[in-house]
Parts: sequence; C-alpha cells; structure tokens
Amino acid sequence: MRTIIVVIYVFLFLIFSIPVLFVEWIISKFNKRAADISQLRMVQWGFRCVSFLSGVKLTVKGRENIPSDKPVLYIGNHRSFFDIVVTYQLCPDLTGYISKDGVNKVPILGMIMKRLYCLFLDRKDVKQGFKVILTAIDYVKSGVSICIFPEGSRNKQEDQPASVQPFKEGSFKIAQKTGCPIIPMAITGTDDVFEKHFPWIRRSNVTVTYGEPILVSELPKDEQKHVGVYCRSVIQNMLEKELASGK
Repeated sequence: MRTIIVVIYVFLFLIFSIPVLFVEWIISKFNKRAADISQLRMVQWGFRCVSFLSGVKLTVKGRENIPSDKPVLYIGNHRSFFDIVVTYQLCPDLTGYISKDGVNKVPILGMIMKRLYCLFLDRKDVKQGFKVILTAIDYVKSGVSICIFPEGSRNKQEDQPASVQPFKEGSFKIAQKTGCPIIPMAITGTDDVFEKHFPWIRRSNVTVTYGEPILVSELPKDEQKHVGVYCRSVIQNMLEKELASGK
C-alpha cells in the first residue's frame, strides 16, 4: 500500500508541476533568481512529502558544516535512489545534481531537473563527460552548488554497509578548478527504504551526516593529486563511525 501511495503522489506531483513550471518560466523573464528559488523549494517540498509517505525517519548531523555564503561541491556514498530524495531536500540554496543519462528523458521530470541545473552524464562517452564537468565548473562559478556521487553507480554490497567503491577522480576537477569547498556526506539507511525490498517501499531510519569542508588547496601536495582517494577515506571513516554509534 505504501508503494502505491508514493507512486500515485509522484505522478500527481509531476502533472500539477506543469502549470507551475509555466508560471515560473514567466517569472524568470523578470527575476531568474526568484524563479529558481521557487522551483527549488517546490521540489524540496515534493521530496519531503515522498520521504514522509515512504516512512523515512530522517536524522541530519553536521548541517553547520555547510557554508551559507558560497557554492560547494557535495560528494557522498551512493546506495539508493533515495540518496537524492533525502539530500536534495536539505540543500540550503540552488544545487544541481549530476545524474546518469536517461533520467532526463523521463517526461516532466527531465524538464524540472534541467531547470534546477542538473546535468546528465553518459558514462560511455568520455568527451560528453568532460563537457558535463566543464558545465558544472561554470555553474559553481555562477553561485550554484553541485552534488555528485563519485562512485559512479550504486554500491550493492548489502553485507558491507560501510564500504565505498572507488571514486572517479574527474568529479573533483569541479572543486580543483573553482576552489570551492568539498562537503562530504555519509548516508546510511536509504537502501533499506527501497532497494533491499524492491519493488516495495518500507519504513526506515535514514541518517545524513555532513563532514567538515575540505579545501583542495589545503591538502598535502601528494593528496591534491588524488583528491578522490582522500575524500573516499573521509566518507568511509564517517560511515564506520555512524554505523558503530547506531549499534
């Protein structure tokens, strides 16, 4: 029943978003920032409703680590579609997510994501991936934060909840070229909502922990060459600490 309710809600949300998108398009002609923020808050409200209907009990830690006066690069471990649902609703300002190519082809959803500065990565096309990173760099320079899950795909090792797959180093060019802080996110419990019970949605406790900002320029020279390795170890340590505290 919970799954059916969520599916119906998402369908209705997307349908009723159409006239709202039109209104916000008109507003953007006069005040683009206002239209962007309005769109952001609408989608965040939608994701909060999805979380509520899914039975997600969300705990947030380290929110004070997110700068309020500058764009950032959010990075996190990735185990579930709900990683996006729970983290996007927490973004204090405009944030574009880098997602796999294909999601943008979903009617209405793709349109909304593009309006919110989301980018779509074709993992098989290196040239296209390079263009996506360059666009993300431009977004950060214009004040829009970017969120990416550097593992590249969902980690399906259910028996090792603290494991993190190797990070794609290319993702970190966004921080290296802009100087923006990297905000590590350790996410636990999201795969308990959906993936472990596919296709059913179940009630779950989810925790999102934000680590202290990482500035590439302040890392030792050897670690600046392998930022992904360093950040992966940070998130893995955060996960281990969170999972240990929950025992």
